Amino acid sequence: MKTNRPNLSIALGTVMAAATFITLQLPAPAATAKPSHGSNTASAAQWSVQVDKVNPGEVALSSSFQIAIYESLLNELSKTRRFKQVLRDGDHNASAVSDLLILKTTVEKYTAGSETKRAVTTVAGATKLTVRSQLCSRDGQVILDQTVNGNVRFFGSNLRATHNLAHNVAKTIKQASLPEPSSSAGTRASTNAN
Repeated sequence: MKTNRPNLSIALGTVMAAATFITLQLPAPAATAKPSHGSNTASAAQWSVQVDKVNPGEVALSSSFQIAIYESLLNELSKTRRFKQVLRDGDHNASAVSDLLILKTTVEKYTAGSETKRAVTTVAGATKLTVRSQLCSRDGQVILDQTVNGNVRFFGSNLRATHNLAHNVAKTIKQASLPEPSSSAGTRASTNAN
């Protein structure tokens, strides 16, 4: 009995593609990032961050884009390993976290693109997003305030712009110089007083 190897390869490829697609579509849970030892972010690893829901501002942005930005932010911030915890908006555990920063994201500009135009030509159809990202302390003090862009210019769905935006926001935060958390400073001060 002969087996048809091309059909087996196609079936295996289809199963692998489906598994990858399902993995990419799963929402990112609140994550605990592992501190990176020996990096220059050692003091910042003591912060936790809570990601607020995306504010559409004055822009007519569909809820699917807002949710995609939010979920991508959770995922990308977890990958930075800059924070002890990445918490969702409304997480009841946030009240117990002493060193918590809150990420506020407001959409400033949105240009709807066209996947069809991008497929036909490389000069038209780009989807563009611009947001204002602010890291704030619990008392509302702004620690970091940046305008960040995300887009998809060539191939990919329009929602790919949300992933690119979240990646750029996480990269900006990872490279930023954040102050030390207050509990760490308080602990060090009481240790030096002894």
